[in-house]
Amino acid sequence: MKILVTGGAGFIGSHTVVELDKAGFEPVIVDNLYNSNLDVLEGIKEITGKDFPFYQIDCNNAEQIRALFAKEKFDGVIHFAAYKAVGESVEKPLNYYENNLISLLVLLRAMKEFNVDKFVFSSSCTVYGQPTELPVTENTPRLPANSPYGNTKAIAEDIIRDHVHSAPGIKAICLRYFNPIGAHETSLIGELPNGVPSNLVPFITQTAAGLRKSLTVFGSDYDTPDGTCIRDFIHVVDLAKAHVKALGLLDEQTDADYYDVFNVGTGEGYTVLELIKTFEEVNGVKLNYTIGPRRAGDVEKIYAQSDKVNNVMKWHAEKSMADALRDAWNWQLKITPEK
Repeated sequence: MKILVTGGAGFIGSHTVVELDKAGFEPVIVDNLYNSNLDVLEGIKEITGKDFPFYQIDCNNAEQIRALFAKEKFDGVIHFAAYKAVGESVEKPLNYYENNLISLLVLLRAMKEFNVDKFVFSSSCTVYGQPTELPVTENTPRLPANSPYGNTKAIAEDIIRDHVHSAPGIKAICLRYFNPIGAHETSLIGELPNGVPSNLVPFITQTAAGLRKSLTVFGSDYDTPDGTCIRDFIHVVDLAKAHVKALGLLDEQTDADYYDVFNVGTGEGYTVLELIKTFEEVNGVKLNYTIGPRRAGDVEKIYAQSDKVNNVMKWHAEKSMADALRDAWNWQLKITPEK
């Protein structure tokens, strides 16, 4: 099957392209390079030995997306392309609503027009807001999101559900994943944000490499064992494999209006300080960090219950947080210029 991967030059998208190829799919990459880099395509090529089609297109451009669908004849779509920084979304909410939702509408309309029937959406545990009970299951009520970013994911899920049920012939899965970290074991692809990282682990690795003076831990007065936020950290390669499993599950469905949601996490919650200490231990590196005030939009604690994805999709997390932090550091060492 030929699969369109939007945001395919990004962190999760690039690893998913590799896993799609390994599973026998034919990925086509679309990315506007807003928060990614062309060098990633070379890493994908070196890992797979293949040069996949790449289009530098913004998914908000309906005319270009329609032309792409007409040319490539896709069998399915995995949609990653979105703005994703919680803090930035609080500062620039209109940018997030415009980019994240219009791009989704453009893709769903193109899928309907060109009879593409399988859609996997990159959702997020942020749709749960600050849950009152942990771990969260797929039946945990969605509470108001703590950030515009999280709200775009909740609205997107509703759009997809309503569209699937109104237009039989399109089947969709929303993957609500938790905190992806790490890099490919080859160190040929990894998390490579443009500018100042908005995610924790690339900020940690850049600080450890001397590219940044210090890491700020946002908040130490939360109701957690050490006062810092709790997250469910998942290796990006495990997460990439979940998207391949989701495509397989969609292909098996006989209902023309199949729609479902899955948590994709390890089922374990770790504090930010636990993650930092693990990074220091597995890599033999001392990290310079300070404690700062809480950051707007951050959820205090959240981690997944993964029974549904384990049982229905037959997916299980295989790699540990330590594995992910070791891979992330090896990736950073590879891309950091020698002084």
